[in-house]
Amino acid sequence: MKTVPIISLAQAAQFVKDGQTLLVGGFGMTGNPVHLLHALADLPTKDLTYVANNVGEAGIGGGKLLRQGQLKKAIGSFFTSNREAVQAAQAGKLEVQLIPQGSLAEALRAGGAGIGGFYTPTAAGTVIAGDADVRHLNGQDMIFVPGLRGDVAFLRAWRADTAGNLQYRLTEQNFNRAMATAADLVIVEAEEIVPVGDIPPEQVHTPGLYVDYLVEAKLTPEDLGSSADVKGSSKKVDEARLNMARRALQELRPGDVVNLGIGIPTLVADLITPEHGLNLHTENGMLGVGPAPEDGGAMDFPVNAGKIPVTALPGASYFDSADSFAMIRGGHVDVAVMGGLQVDEHANLANWAVPGKPLLGVGGAMDLASGAKRLIVTMGHTDPDGTPKIVPDCTLPLTTRGAVNVIITDKAVFEFVDGVLTLTELMPGATLEEVRATTGAKFNEQLRN
Repeated sequence: MKTVPIISLAQAAQFVKDGQTLLVGGFGMTGNPVHLLHALADLPTKDLTYVANNVGEAGIGGGKLLRQGQLKKAIGSFFTSNREAVQAAQAGKLEVQLIPQGSLAEALRAGGAGIGGFYTPTAAGTVIAGDADVRHLNGQDMIFVPGLRGDVAFLRAWRADTAGNLQYRLTEQNFNRAMATAADLVIVEAEEIVPVGDIPPEQVHTPGLYVDYLVEAKLTPEDLGSSADVKGSSKKVDEARLNMARRALQELRPGDVVNLGIGIPTLVADLITPEHGLNLHTENGMLGVGPAPEDGGAMDFPVNAGKIPVTALPGASYFDSADSFAMIRGGHVDVAVMGGLQVDEHANLANWAVPGKPLLGVGGAMDLASGAKRLIVTMGHTDPDGTPKIVPDCTLPLTTRGAVNVIITDKAVFEFVDGVLTLTELMPGATLEEVRATTGAKFNEQLRN
């Protein structure tokens, strides 16, 4: 059995050279190698290409490297969670390559497995596809995504043994597992380094053959940013939004595997009881999501895709981001409930980009919208200025084509009946005349109430 060298944070940081590509594990600040990143920030290393789901938070983790001008380019799926990343991109100080979250995870897995790339339906027909090669496979348009590798990977594990075997805690597998396979040099910071044999073989998530160096580094709540305490998260709640959440819950059936997007869909989670028999899935690697705890944070609990600490129901399971999106693309998620900016007569959805704002945050929306068996969209019926959000044709950048099944707004419920947009219900307080006047698209009427 090999022995992996245990080094200091300062020594580890020196392995990263100017101009290299750095893979960084974590989802938000959970499972993030914050100590290694801060050690790198103590050096003058520059012109780095930073590959991660996001660039940490302002001044924390990769956010510290960004603030000091050490990053040249960032490749990831959701940069809007760090306002300084948005500002740097707008100012031309940071080159950004946006890739859907599931495609990012699979590109890393492919790069680590020696596979040149893969075809996926995610982002087909959208601006994100760019000039990618498009093939029609299995009845769908699919785009080619090349495998992704790095020079150095910084990872975070809960436990490591002296042979480099790694064990992750709760939802901290996320991107760490795939990145462990996809870099020429892998450096891991672990909460605890134990003798060989202390981690049972069946609890090893990353075998030691991938790991080159270990660093022991203890986590504190300050290292977790906004996930440190559930009380640091906030939800916008009003009666109209709650009504939409309640109506969305009526669409779910016992036994359904359900993924809830950010915004209004997160309110559905607070309405679910054990009697509903639902199994909530979160794309950062958990099945069996329970309600938010009353107290505590990511030191004590898993986090969901909104980076909010949650509880785990009996029978819950954890996995990494690549497995999570394989579940989604493979059609194993029954229902996705998502927010929306526009839905059109053709069941197309736009929910990730607004004109005049940088295209910096697609997350897992494209994978979910095209991969779930059924797609429910919750959104306001109009923009604040009264502009309809249900339109003849989407004018905003598309998330997916032809996938929406149900639209729930503060005024009405629409379904696509035999492919035709159809008004089926009025929401509390709304009138038919009001819905007709504020809906931009043509629709049939089959009211049930």
